Amino acid sequence: MSDALYLSLWYPNLRLAALAEKLTAVLGEFAGHGGEARVYAATVWPVSWSESPVLQHVYGRGERGAEPRQAVEYALELLHEDYAYEFQIGWSLWELETAPNLDSRWVREPRLVRVTGFGPLFDEGTYEQEGHIRIDFGTDAPFLDEEGELDALAARHVEENVRQLVELTAAVEKGSGATARLLWSELGESLAQRLAARLGMRN
Repeated sequence: MSDALYLSLWYPNLRLAALAEKLTAVLGEFAGHGGEARVYAATVWPVSWSESPVLQHVYGRGERGAEPRQAVEYALELLHEDYAYEFQIGWSLWELETAPNLDSRWVREPRLVRVTGFGPLFDEGTYEQEGHIRIDFGTDAPFLDEEGELDALAARHVEENVRQLVELTAAVEKGSGATARLLWSELGESLAQRLAARLGMRN
């Protein structure tokens, strides 16, 4: 069963004024690791996820997107300790495409990843559990392909996706100066353990 996959990043003694620099650094690493260079959309959430956004701006894909620094500066003009700042950016992975009456095939498709920076008071200090910055990668299916048969081709594409994830994770940690990181899932299961079990089934 697929699960949502996240990466949480923490920074020592992070001041709210420095959040823009960290977000810009994280977003800037995507282009070098299978992602797009420009931000698709920005949303600012006040107080908690149950509130309506105070700002939503869709820039668009490709050249219509905003440079990370431009998108971050625009959103963080509304800088408050109890706000969260969410940015969507494209990231391409190998995914198994299935259609009725057609053979399944692997295609490299972009998905929208959410990068969120949390003010210290947002949602009662959610950053303590989920990081000063959290990356929501969406479903973990491309890293496991648990629905299909893991043949040599599938295993190669899964391996490429995992390598891309590992490289991006290391790059955003180093590029933004994070001192702690955690790759986690909503169900609390370890991606590494599930992947090892999946690959073990093939051998």
